[in-house]
Amino acid sequence: MSSYGSGAVDRMLKASLRRPEQNGWIYVHLEGKPAEIGFQHGYHLAPEIQEAQKVIALELTRDTKRDWQFYRDAAEKMLWPRIESEYRDELNGIADGLKARGVKLDLWDVVATNAWLEFPYYSNWFAKQNPSTGNPPAAPIAERCSAFVATGSFTKDGGIVIGHNAWTNYLDGERWNIIFDIVPEKGNRILMDGFPGLIHSADDFGINAAGIMITETTITGFSGWDPNGIAEFVRARKAMQYSTSIDDFVRIMKEGNNGGYANNWLLADRKTGEIASLELGLKNVTLRRSKNGYFLGSNFPVNHKLTREETDFNPNDPSMSANARRVRWLQLMDEYKGQIDIAAGQKFLSDHLDTFAKKTDPNERTLCGHVDRSPRGVKSWQEPYAPAGAVQAKVSDSAMAERMSLTAAMGHSCGINFKAADHLAQHPQFDWQKAYLKDLDSHPWTEFSIVP
Repeated sequence: MSSYGSGAVDRMLKASLRRPEQNGWIYVHLEGKPAEIGFQHGYHLAPEIQEAQKVIALELTRDTKRDWQFYRDAAEKMLWPRIESEYRDELNGIADGLKARGVKLDLWDVVATNAWLEFPYYSNWFAKQNPSTGNPPAAPIAERCSAFVATGSFTKDGGIVIGHNAWTNYLDGERWNIIFDIVPEKGNRILMDGFPGLIHSADDFGINAAGIMITETTITGFSGWDPNGIAEFVRARKAMQYSTSIDDFVRIMKEGNNGGYANNWLLADRKTGEIASLELGLKNVTLRRSKNGYFLGSNFPVNHKLTREETDFNPNDPSMSANARRVRWLQLMDEYKGQIDIAAGQKFLSDHLDTFAKKTDPNERTLCGHVDRSPRGVKSWQEPYAPAGAVQAKVSDSAMAERMSLTAAMGHSCGINFKAADHLAQHPQFDWQKAYLKDLDSHPWTEFSIVP
């Protein structure tokens, strides 16, 4: 039973709210001290967190062949000592909020769930350090997510436009449907998309009240881990909360870099009109900046030295998803130069041109990803016809960021629906997902703004 009486619960929840689902999204407003924000998060999203943790545990243990206790132990013994007090309080708050709703997940379940996306990097590092365990490294991190940021002569009004769609297994991606409006005691207000129970966005699309606009795509085939570093989920949340400039963001992400969830971050500062690309490897870090141009993400490494030293990526294979999508991004930037706005960004993220096959065909090589329709799947990540691909999309621009607003589309933004029962009937090899796999329906683009 919870140690909180009804009066204490009401006081913790006073500044927060959860709105009814809107076009597939759940909007929550969290406000106060770290422990209060965490409690509100855990309480308002308790049913979603409970189910999401089961999904994450199923996927992570199946992919890495390590049980959930292995990750609970890593959360407690490796990650927790390097988490600063503000985020310790918030994570403890989530566990308290869950307890108040009768959900039997403890602090280490919460921390391990937050580190879900970086744990495969740790698992692979651990396997290499401990070959006697007989548990070989899993496949390197593969292609997932498409993103862009543009400014100056490339956009319709000369301001910034930024967009991203998240690629993942539909099993977890169907649950990546939270819009967080967070007013922390310290730092900047945040509007971001997110996943139940996580203190960071995780697919990392957000804006803050200081005018910083943030997204990223993962670096394909990356290997690296520093057990003495700071969890990526902590650094990503801290950077979104405390950055008032591109330099702030870079500093926070580099400090204590553990190599987990290695990304190419696409950034913008609406106050200056400047955009940037931060490719954050463990050994190689590359920062590029511009006030007139664009940066792209489709999981391709940018720095050739990073590619050689920290990945197994082949930049010369045009059939690979990351390379095919990069070609398409370059085509769109050329075609839409001077015309990029919110509507164009939404169109880009719904695009189905396969540049390798030179035809329109929704599959794993298109900006709007549909691995479930691909007879090839994605090497080292997904089998043919695996239920995976783009699960939602977001676009914002300078004007929207100034009023703390973004547009978001849950499901494939192209309008194609995924029906779980039909897919499993045709591809019974994925029946292991049956208990949790749901329909992923396409919803219209919807604007979300902070609570006044």
